[in-house]
Amino acid sequence: MKVKQKFEVKTGVVTLSSLQLDSGLELKNVTLAYERAGPKMADSILVCHALTGNQHTVGSDEEPGWWRGLIDDQGYVDLNTNQVITFNVIGGCNGSTGPTTINPATGDLYKARLPFITVRDMVRAQEQALSQLGVTKLKAVIGGSLGGMQVLEWAVMFPDRIDRAIVLAATPAMSDYGISYNAIARKAIIDDPKWNQGNYSESDPPVNGLSVARMVGMITYRSDRLFNQRFHREQKHEWGSQHDEVAYQVESYLLYQGEKFTKRFDPNSYLYLLKAMDHHDLEYNRGPLHEVLKRYGKNVDLIAFQGDLLYPPEEMRRLANVWKETGANVRFHEIETIFGHDGFLAEFEKWGEIVHSAL
Repeated sequence: MKVKQKFEVKTGVVTLSSLQLDSGLELKNVTLAYERAGPKMADSILVCHALTGNQHTVGSDEEPGWWRGLIDDQGYVDLNTNQVITFNVIGGCNGSTGPTTINPATGDLYKARLPFITVRDMVRAQEQALSQLGVTKLKAVIGGSLGGMQVLEWAVMFPDRIDRAIVLAATPAMSDYGISYNAIARKAIIDDPKWNQGNYSESDPPVNGLSVARMVGMITYRSDRLFNQRFHREQKHEWGSQHDEVAYQVESYLLYQGEKFTKRFDPNSYLYLLKAMDHHDLEYNRGPLHEVLKRYGKNVDLIAFQGDLLYPPEEMRRLANVWKETGANVRFHEIETIFGHDGFLAEFEKWGEIVHSAL
């Protein structure tokens, strides 16, 4: 007989009457969809999700969330003693204000008319939403990739609200290498004939462009070692067959991942979130990194993954060294893995204990 999970998971929506954006524009009636797991009176941990993630970090026994391998009953993040909260970022497509939600000023979907969203806007919205939920202090903020960028912003924007920052697979700014891949992904979407300047039909979106964009992303998320070890140039069909165009298993894998992605994500949201990642830079309009990091002098854990093409371990190590110089309690960890950037979504046994000990 299956044992029912011991902890409680609630989902809901917080509405902010207004949100001032970095662009100078103001959004009205901003919604943030959230998941809240664990005892309500326990210490609160905010989890920030990555590019194509959502608020369902823990999920249910029937549909486990994307970080259930880390956060569980007696998990590395124990839901018996911690309350974990995750918001779907603004600009996303899982219930928070984004291209797929209604613009209260017009009654129509925002689509591509949504103002530009920054990582700082995401964090500002989360901070206000937490206050509405009655959470004024956070034991930790944790996230990987785009989620890690949000953690960095939390540390410098609201240092008094958090006791520990745990950053996985993220650096102070997006690299030119990462921006280059994002540019290819965006072009794939906007060159799709169905994109229509972002005003595409809800029933007939630019799935071909979005699929190619996802395929491009998949190549950067995993290491070359993983691809080579997994596929070994295995052929899908014999040469000379009518299926020569998709001849190798790795091609079939990428095509499958691209098609699957189109069934759960909005093309406009993908464009907005990629651009937010490109624009992210801790130093932007603030000054040198050393001075910026002085704003947060508490506890920091930086977890890097070998083979990460987007956020190389050496760049995260450099961040650790600069942050240490400001007097913060910084620990740097480099995880041996063939998963590359996606290491923060896999092999929890290799790095989960680091998070556990930090908490």
